[in-house]
Amino acid sequence: MQRCELTGKGKQYGHNVSFSQRHTQKVWKPNLQTKTFTVDGKKVTMKLSTQAIRTLKKKGLLV
Repeated sequence: MQRCELTGKGKQYGHNVSFSQRHTQKVWKPNLQTKTFTVDGKKVTMKLSTQAIRTLKKKGLLV
């Protein structure tokens, strides 16, 4: 499933709108990456969005 396990960020729905104003379904999926890191000596694998990975790096929780 396309959902970040940390932030809950998921798919967004909308429409493509052509020049003739036809509306067709469109889905925007989050950019998910599988990351493995250690927490209390245990390896944890999570599917995280790139936005969450950037935040963890900024806070110093992910190297």
